Amino acid sequence: MKNQGYRISVVIPTWNGEKLLRKNLPSTLSVLPAGTEVIVVDDGSVDGSQEYLKTQVKQAGKMKLVFRVIVNRRNRGFIYSCNQGVKRAAGDLVVLLNNDVVPQKGFLAPALRHFSDPKVFAVTFNEKTWGWARLFWQNGFIQLGDGGQSNKAHFSAWASGGSAVFRKTIWQELDGFDPVYEPFYWEDVDLGYRAWKSGYKIYWEPKAKVDHRHESTISKFSRRYVQNIQERNRLLFIWRNINDKRLRLQHWQGLARQAIRHPGYAKIVAMAWGRLLRYHRPPKRTDVRSDREILALFNGK
Repeated sequence: MKNQGYRISVVIPTWNGEKLLRKNLPSTLSVLPAGTEVIVVDDGSVDGSQEYLKTQVKQAGKMKLVFRVIVNRRNRGFIYSCNQGVKRAAGDLVVLLNNDVVPQKGFLAPALRHFSDPKVFAVTFNEKTWGWARLFWQNGFIQLGDGGQSNKAHFSAWASGGSAVFRKTIWQELDGFDPVYEPFYWEDVDLGYRAWKSGYKIYWEPKAKVDHRHESTISKFSRRYVQNIQERNRLLFIWRNINDKRLRLQHWQGLARQAIRHPGYAKIVAMAWGRLLRYHRPPKRTDVRSDREILALFNGK
């Protein structure tokens, strides 16, 4: 399972994604280097995914890939599946791919060169519609943005949980995705921020191209539910990561303004507090960089 001196594992989480697997998995397998370990984590599917995956074992073998399937008896969520897959992976570097993301031929080599620097935690791939990840502070809240496309690699605020490669030893050091964000959203932003705070680096690599077909499992949930989870998790991110006193004061002031202008926002705050009571202990992190140092890297103030 070696590639440029590294053992490579690919983890693909899926839930009731038989149609997406049939559509995208063969293309994904066809561009992976021989010897790559492929782990598909089936998160309690009931749509025939598991039967289809059994047919791919032999096909992957013909391509000299090591193909494994992990089956959860019940649905545990995206974050659990990713953490589970990375934990079981044998590779030094682990690629996380959503089942609606298909890498282009030769996508991996440009990303691997960055790992010659032992401080590099992850490299996020080029989805072509999104460049390096931008993170900034505005009106008391963290804001996310697209840094845009370029011809050169660029620091990225985080690495996408659905199209990036991670160094497993650092993933383990940081305890991976924080389950406080379940079922989805902000877990990769949080992990990236904790990595930067701990002194590590993340790159966006323009030559590591993938096709994101935007047919994700999240589309199966109602729009209101997804919006509530997104905003709840943004609050959790701030509360668990921002320790600069001035920024925290600005946040509480911004939170008060938001609650006054939008009375329904109290529900979001209550949802976030409920999660904190359940997951009161944050994952590991050793602060080497301050919040302001990190924000300054990505056009923050």
